[in-house]
Amino acid sequence: MNKTGNVKQYLLWFAHENIEFRLPEVKSLLSLLNIEMAFIQKPKPTEPFWIVRFNKEEDVKELAKRSVSLKFCLELWAFSESSSELHDQLKTHPKQFYESYFSSEKSFKIEVETFCKHFNQKQKLNKINQFEYLPWKGPVKLKDPDLCLQYIEYYGTDPNESPVLPYYMFFGRLITKGLRQLIQTLSLKTRKFIGNTSMDPQFSLLMANQAKVKNGDIILDPFVGSGSLLVAAAHFGAYVLGTDIDYLMLHGRTKPTRVRQKERQVDESIKNNMKQYNLSHKYLDILVNDFSISFWRSDFKWDAIITDPPYGIRESTDRVGTEKRNFLLNEKYLTTHIPSKVEYGISNIYRDLLLFSAEHLKLGGRLICWFPIFRKIIKKRVYLLILVSN
Repeated sequence: MNKTGNVKQYLLWFAHENIEFRLPEVKSLLSLLNIEMAFIQKPKPTEPFWIVRFNKEEDVKELAKRSVSLKFCLELWAFSESSSELHDQLKTHPKQFYESYFSSEKSFKIEVETFCKHFNQKQKLNKINQFEYLPWKGPVKLKDPDLCLQYIEYYGTDPNESPVLPYYMFFGRLITKGLRQLIQTLSLKTRKFIGNTSMDPQFSLLMANQAKVKNGDIILDPFVGSGSLLVAAAHFGAYVLGTDIDYLMLHGRTKPTRVRQKERQVDESIKNNMKQYNLSHKYLDILVNDFSISFWRSDFKWDAIITDPPYGIRESTDRVGTEKRNFLLNEKYLTTHIPSKVEYGISNIYRDLLLFSAEHLKLGGRLICWFPIFRKIIKKRVYLLILVSN
């Protein structure tokens, strides 16, 4: 690794999980926010960092406000494969460079982080002391300093085969952190109403970001279940509506999901989930509906459709229908009749979903959904992004 010229560089550091969603999420957000980003060097999919360039620092902050994959971002002052070269790079910065950051009025601190290796406090302090040549002026402040600097050592991704010396070292100014804390805020553990297949908050937020949800959008989840995807979309400013064929689920009358909970509480509902997160003003409605029988006006358009269709494993795949031929219902039974259901195969679900999206998505609107596949005899879910333009 070599520092290239005087171009201001940024280090994006990501959470090392669900790495296959990292690039699609960032690409979607760059498009949504109209931000330009260029790679200084092509990243490796397995590494948790990117070295990139933005037109201005405000763009980095705007991206971080929405990204749940991103942990933090640094203005990168130096990076190298060797400690001596890293310090040489820092020593070659002109005096004017440091004067813009260091002053007697500004407090500062240095944080030491390692990836795939553990340092104790003494080892971290020794690392910090190696930067004593920097022109510090202000006081050290460990909590909420004016300037936070970070030194990172990267030892690969396998903790069982960490090298003696790090592969790469980075040093820079912390600019901002990503939206990772929102995953805990929306945790299913503390949510009012959940079901057997409630979507994990991290995946819900990733899907909303890939759908490019923005303030004022109108979003539909046609297989809404317990409404996890609506929570994520509403958090980003969308008005949300959901439909589902499961009457008992939508009315909070299914068997409780939580361990040791014997019966549902009377106020368990998607609407109360929205109220829990102060999103009631974004809630439109929830409708009991058989998706195979569309009742929407043909000219009604959605900004995005975000959904997780049932696969027939933990949730049944049903639609209204009967296997009886030439079945007619006597008129006197209409008021009390509960329609029978038949199997709604996965291929039919996705066919209907694509046809519905082609008709009811706005130009450039996105359908974001999961699609089940079998890979090496292990069932996995694959994240499917379909951009539908009509």
